[in-house]
Amino acid sequence: MKLTAQAGQVGEFIPVARLHPAVRAWATKRRKTETWCVAFSGGADSLALLLLLWAHWSERREKLVALHFNHRLRGRESEADEKFCRRVCAALGIRLRVGQWRGRRPRPSEAEARLARHGFFAREMEKLSCRALWLAQQQDDIAESMLMRLARGSGAGGLAAPRPVQAVGDGRVHLRPLLTLKKAELTAVLRKAGVTWREDSSNAREDYFRNRVRRGVLPAWSKAAGRDALAGAALARERLEEDDVALEAWVDELAPLDRSRRLNLEVLAGKPRAVVRRALHRWLLAGRWPTDLSRQGFDVLLAAVESGRQTRFSLGSDGFAVIRQGKLLFQKG
Repeated sequence: MKLTAQAGQVGEFIPVARLHPAVRAWATKRRKTETWCVAFSGGADSLALLLLLWAHWSERREKLVALHFNHRLRGRESEADEKFCRRVCAALGIRLRVGQWRGRRPRPSEAEARLARHGFFAREMEKLSCRALWLAQQQDDIAESMLMRLARGSGAGGLAAPRPVQAVGDGRVHLRPLLTLKKAELTAVLRKAGVTWREDSSNAREDYFRNRVRRGVLPAWSKAAGRDALAGAALARERLEEDDVALEAWVDELAPLDRSRRLNLEVLAGKPRAVVRRALHRWLLAGRWPTDLSRQGFDVLLAAVESGRQTRFSLGSDGFAVIRQGKLLFQKG
């Protein structure tokens, strides 16, 4: 059976109504002339996403561009992944852009690999004047990310990741329509349609934190829960995002930053710590001042902001955070 027919079957097995409603709502408002980029590794999740986009948005097929980043970490396997992606895109009539990781160190971290991959995505999107990148994270990824971020002490904003519709700056947006589906559902549908995909052998090793969570922690956690823990994590993520959006809206209403990028502590007085914390984060980001502020240092500065007391707090070699006359400002060292 041709891949186009198989893609149609995948679309029948997973109707558009099963995709995340926030992504569907975003898609209905877009112009049909827009280019959509799709991150495509060749694995089951990204292949399912590509086939679903091809099936459910047939009028946009000519505007779809698949982006494949060859990390060159698995030798011949990596080269075979790239060849597989080329065959799939050729069969579907979808344009493909390929990048290869050059100049990397021998054993890069997971964060370095992700940074290189997304750097390639951003560069290609700029060349294509594309603002939308479709990503294939699903419910298993929600649970994995949540457990990983809990270990780092993340707040509501971090625990609300991955978001279905995520603004990433410069008008670009990341879209994750598969957050309503489990990995097992996606692979079952692909098998039912007779579609094959590439398996990343490095996922079987425990070199990376995510792999250790995926292979050891998540199965034990799901078994101990005695219920659908993946759906529970997905629901918790939705509620955390609602809380995060509400708190950000509260800070917006307070408008604590003035045109000189000073933080007005008077409008923050008596507000919940979560609101003050976010306002302080905004102040640090707005100024873009070089800083080596640690988590503990941030908490000390947060306590000073809450108290409103006069303070001169080091932000590193370039300057100080200064509280004076009810304002927090940056002072060069």
